[in-house]
Amino acid sequence: MDSIYFTIAEIALLIKADFFSVGKDQEQIFQLLTDSRRLEDAPNTLFVALVTKKNDGHKYVVSLYQQGVRHFLVSQMLPEFEHLKDADFLKVSDTLVALQTIAAKHREKFHIPVLGITGSNGKTIIKEWIASLLEEDKKVVKSPKSYNSQVGVPLSVWEIKSENDFAIFEAGISEPEEMEKLVRIIQPTIGIFTNIGSAHDEYFLNLNQKVAEKLKLFSNVQLLIYCADHFEIKDKIYVVDHLRQMKSFTWSLSTKIPADLNVIENSIEIDGFHLKAMYHGKELLMEIPFSDQASLENTMHCWAFMLSQGYDNEVIRSRMKKLQPVEMRMEMKEGVNHCFIINDSYSSDLKSFAMAVDFLCNQKQNKKKCLILSDILQSGRSEEELYAEIAEILRKKKIDFLIGIGPALLRQEYKFVEIEKHFYLDTETFLKQVEAEDFSHETVLLKGARLFEFEKIGALLQKKVHETVMEINMNALIHNFDYFRSLIKPSTRIMIMGKAFSYGNGSHEIAASLEFHRSDYITVAYPDEGVTLRKNGITIPIMVMNPEEQGMDKVLRFNLEPEIYSFYMLNVLRKSLNTLKIKEDQQVYIHIKLDTGMHRLGFESADLPLLISELQKDTRCHVRSVFTHLATADDASMDKYTLAQLQKFTDMSKELTEAFSYPILRHALNTAGICRFPDYQFDMVRLGIGLYGVGFDKEVQTKLETVSTLKTVIAQIRHIAAGEAVGYNRQYIADSDKTIGVIGIGYADGLNRHLGNGRGCVLVRGCKVPIIGNICMDMCMVDLTGVPAQEKDEVIIFGQEMPISEIANTLNTISYEVLTGISPRVKRVYYQE
Repeated sequence: MDSIYFTIAEIALLIKADFFSVGKDQEQIFQLLTDSRRLEDAPNTLFVALVTKKNDGHKYVVSLYQQGVRHFLVSQMLPEFEHLKDADFLKVSDTLVALQTIAAKHREKFHIPVLGITGSNGKTIIKEWIASLLEEDKKVVKSPKSYNSQVGVPLSVWEIKSENDFAIFEAGISEPEEMEKLVRIIQPTIGIFTNIGSAHDEYFLNLNQKVAEKLKLFSNVQLLIYCADHFEIKDKIYVVDHLRQMKSFTWSLSTKIPADLNVIENSIEIDGFHLKAMYHGKELLMEIPFSDQASLENTMHCWAFMLSQGYDNEVIRSRMKKLQPVEMRMEMKEGVNHCFIINDSYSSDLKSFAMAVDFLCNQKQNKKKCLILSDILQSGRSEEELYAEIAEILRKKKIDFLIGIGPALLRQEYKFVEIEKHFYLDTETFLKQVEAEDFSHETVLLKGARLFEFEKIGALLQKKVHETVMEINMNALIHNFDYFRSLIKPSTRIMIMGKAFSYGNGSHEIAASLEFHRSDYITVAYPDEGVTLRKNGITIPIMVMNPEEQGMDKVLRFNLEPEIYSFYMLNVLRKSLNTLKIKEDQQVYIHIKLDTGMHRLGFESADLPLLISELQKDTRCHVRSVFTHLATADDASMDKYTLAQLQKFTDMSKELTEAFSYPILRHALNTAGICRFPDYQFDMVRLGIGLYGVGFDKEVQTKLETVSTLKTVIAQIRHIAAGEAVGYNRQYIADSDKTIGVIGIGYADGLNRHLGNGRGCVLVRGCKVPIIGNICMDMCMVDLTGVPAQEKDEVIIFGQEMPISEIANTLNTISYEVLTGISPRVKRVYYQE
């Protein structure tokens, strides 16, 4: 047994739990699990049932038990746990506090340098770059991705192993009194305070309080590194006794501010920033392979850190030149030959590898799952142990095909059994021997360390696309899903509205993610939309709102559930049941639509006696739900009408449900209704436009995150003289000399022609610039006068800094129309940070 791990009995003792043991108390715990979907090693896992506003981990105990987990940390003992006879339960009042205590005790076992990083921006990038700079000398453990929260930090610290000799952890807080908990877990010996900004300002009294809270991370560090140019940080340090007396390393981009490292010359060359700085009276030179201000600040922290650790500047200089941009997101794009390509070059450590494989397994578009993997660097573990664990993960996750690239993988090829595989020494060898045509109808994950240049493989396999794309932020999608889930009771189910290509955001990609995050139902408008989901592996129940006479057979063959809104559609259903020879002992789920005031589709009160009679006659029709549609839930001035609809639905649904012996779900609330009428949740709610980050009022909008960003690039920049015209019909005449940008999006892409001639704007380099002239089919023109833009610069049509609601307001329409109007030829790119 490895002494760095606690036994279940030791954990029970250190968290002072009520221990319900069945004799497995000496088993060691290797994995702390808080997300039931990320199970890896069931026999040695402790599942921590966290209770949050969004979810309750106790709901997943029985399911995990069925998958082999036998150790559970809970805050309540539910009746269903009594049947789990050979499971251990540790009961505490607060499972999050217990999780943090376990991690803190684990941290105490190690006496290695630990770098703690906090600040408003740059934490993850600085962490990754410092790990890269140290990899030749140290066996580094670090936070996976951006795990810096109250849950993420303990899970990160738990990853420290006996072979590690350096650790780097991020710490992020959103409100006061959170940092005290994180500092107890991380116990840093070195600190970096990156900067201070406006994120989460609403939870702090002022900027001074926010700085003070973040500084608590450094209560006992031996060295604190920060930028002396940030006066908010510097001034607060000087008024806190123990921080003022602490050893610090400061840097500045100004010669006028005293610092340990002062930049005295700063120029941007073709290859990035060239710097000259003074350090201990000596001039130092540095080249930074980036040209943006954020990267300059982040790399300065790295330079200061390396100098503080005694590294020779020429060593630092040679390593800094090799730094690569940190792509903090996993992208999914269409590939060649009906493939989907997931590109995750963010990090090559084992934890991020496991997370990326989980993401691959969650994709349902193609049955075949392929992994292209490079050597995993800086793991701090022996090759044999590392690749044995990777092979076991691939076996458990049932990955079909492995392509290994790198000398270490080549040496460890024999570890990978029960999987189709090919191995190559390097990326160039792979590219010489493999063609794009070798891949077909599969989902491919690219997981490679920067050294292996997997972007070349991505270029080979990704479908060549129009430079106009709509990016879908899956993290934001799930944030919005969780926000609305936090507004409803735990017992209330959620039906996702997936009609109209998921409001223009995509079909099976959205459905697969929401199925993974435990949506209960998904709804489409027409049968073909449901068939597409089924063909792409979606298994959750799917309601079809308009099954159509010609599509009913398809609905039944693909296990879809039709909405029945009239006696005519009920007869169409019966006819199809007979055609397909559905027997009386077979049941088909249907959903009954009631008209309570929308007057679009649905049965009225007078129809109910006959409807009930007809449904009772045909036992093949099993009523799964009864529902209505609210006409004015988002309009406070119409609340009286909405409440009347809800009361009418209550009465009508009661009459119908009481006529049957089996339970029937009831649902009435849409996105606005979820927020405004919480007393009428019934059994299920329907979440639509809010899922995609569009709120019906300002208060709700502040709680949501932007999901979709429509972007293109500047194809050409040209200069015109006063009096010259731009575009069809000479609708724009320049009143002075102008700089004009031609951008690659037009009305065939979904850019409404009414946005032309100065009515609409786009965002270029942070500046709003007007669309001028008539919008063309495939492109349009914008006025770039005074904007330092270049050809191939990114142009945002709508997104976080350019809300879609602004376009809707300009067009005197609603955000639904703008979103659903984006053409299918605009490629959707899905990413997860």
